[in-house]
Amino acid sequence: MKILPLIRLANYYETDRMGIIHHSNYIRWFEEARVDYLGKIGMPYSEVEEMGVMMPVLEVSCEYKSPVHFNDTVVILSKIKEFKGAKITISYEVYDQKTRELRTKGETKHCFVHADTFQPLRLRTDYPEMNERIMELVGIDIVDWE
Repeated sequence: MKILPLIRLANYYETDRMGIIHHSNYIRWFEEARVDYLGKIGMPYSEVEEMGVMMPVLEVSCEYKSPVHFNDTVVILSKIKEFKGAKITISYEVYDQKTRELRTKGETKHCFVHADTFQPLRLRTDYPEMNERIMELVGIDIVDWE
């Protein structure tokens, strides 16, 4: 399976006084990449939410390797790092498109809850098809970046 990564241009409004992308914007980029990735693997956020499933963020980590500047183009690779039925971890790597240098890496951890009650749910029993799809992709690098 080939899934193209999210390719993104660094915008001027995302920079700080030093002319580099402000650290908080990488968290936004992770969210954009997660939504894009889930759509590409057949789990669009809109459909997941229509099913009554929410995926609140439990934890975010981000390690800055080197700065991204205004007008740089980055490639964001996403993958499901871990899945335990009620919780999922998605990892991200942000690369400079031209040099292929790793700029940033991180991950987000989420749980699955019922949209109406915010009570935890277990995909294996509550949404077996979604559970199966995620299980197929755990730890697999399926992104083709050329």
